[in-house]
Amino acid sequence: MSRKVCIVVNSRANYGRIKTVLTAVKNHPDLELQLIVGASALLHRFGNVIDVIRSDGFEPSAVIYSIVEGENLTTMAKSTGLAIQELTSQFENLKPDVALTVADRFETMATAITASYMNIPLAHTQGGEVTGSIDESVRHAITKLAHIHFPATEKAAENIIRMGENPQSVHITGCPAIDICKNVDKNIPEDFFRKYKGVGPGLDPFKPYMVVLQHPVTTEFGEGFMQISETLEAIRQFNIQVVWLWPNVDAGSDDISKGLRVFREKYRPDNIHFFRNFSPEDYVKLIGNCRCIVGNSSSGIREGAWLGTPNVTVGSRQFGRECSQNVMHVGYKRDEIEEAIKYQLNHGVYPSDHLYGDGHADERIAEILATAEFNIHKKLCY
Repeated sequence: MSRKVCIVVNSRANYGRIKTVLTAVKNHPDLELQLIVGASALLHRFGNVIDVIRSDGFEPSAVIYSIVEGENLTTMAKSTGLAIQELTSQFENLKPDVALTVADRFETMATAITASYMNIPLAHTQGGEVTGSIDESVRHAITKLAHIHFPATEKAAENIIRMGENPQSVHITGCPAIDICKNVDKNIPEDFFRKYKGVGPGLDPFKPYMVVLQHPVTTEFGEGFMQISETLEAIRQFNIQVVWLWPNVDAGSDDISKGLRVFREKYRPDNIHFFRNFSPEDYVKLIGNCRCIVGNSSSGIREGAWLGTPNVTVGSRQFGRECSQNVMHVGYKRDEIEEAIKYQLNHGVYPSDHLYGDGHADERIAEILATAEFNIHKKLCY
């Protein structure tokens, strides 16, 4: 009898980090895939990720609406609580043998809490990583609720074990996002940008461009407008095409969005195009062919290492994360950001680094899910 694996996808980044695992679980003879899609993955302004999921051949077992509008600290907490309520009903209906949750989003905390209280074994990818801010708190909290761990690096695995987790439950698999980097054709077609529409002037995929993706930092709520304004002013100094992706749904998203809209109305830039979302494969093509990725997304560090893409990481959101030589860290001041971008554009040539995996995480995770013995009785293993 197949083991039922329930995977919860809540956002565009969430999907990119787990897509290959969905395929591996779906194709494994001893596993049955159950897919729940919820949160910002259902919302138009965050890219209609559910449409991408369905076009990739995955039909959700259930969808849950749990995002409370507002993008502030209060609505973020309420959205987590609402997701717990919705997931409880779906887990009761689906009766999974194991639930798999991804990384450190506030929505993934809801998956971890629900599974734990319903005696459903919990598997967790990307635990043990260090970044600071609320993301680190959530990530480590999920680690303490999880029963089986799929860290991406040796250092992350060591951190999990040092938190008192049973070493036998910790499996270094690499990051599933790297599987896409390994397998996707990096060539960009002529209509690459046109098919995603967005707002702004037309872009030529065969001419140099930068990618910018800057999310709010929850523990710095209220400072997002200033932070994004500094990045915008730094970017304005460069005469190069810019692909700018909209921020995620975290508290402070409205401040980031406001900053982008104010800038767009004030300067009417003729070289910046704003997009909501790209499919996981096209996102790898996007950053794999760009001259530099700027902002605070972990993709510039994680996928960027494999692709050798020059990266300028702004602010504190990725503070402490393991990095390859392609990454430069800067604060929020425009001059500092500008100088780092200038250096990366002029000197940033980096080899591929397999820091976050070798491109085979999906098959490892699926096989472990099919064969592992789950024990929901946890204790410290110092």
